[in-house]
Amino acid sequence: MKKYKLTIEGMHCASCGNNIERGLKKVTGVKEVSASVMTKKAFVEAEDSVSEDDMKKAVAKVGYKILSIEKQ
Repeated sequence: MKKYKLTIEGMHCASCGNNIERGLKKVTGVKEVSASVMTKKAFVEAEDSVSEDDMKKAVAKVGYKILSIEKQ
């Protein structure tokens, strides 16, 4: 299992956070997601098979952009 901290552009309300959480949870191998509108970050726990590109595509699909990904 890997943990990531994503910095996300365009997240400004609770609905945005929910959209991002739902989008990331659709990625096969993502186990846990928590998005914080206040910090504009999302915390993801995922299997080793999940790539950073998979997460970027999932966030872009719901209308947002990942600015950075930090492994925890």
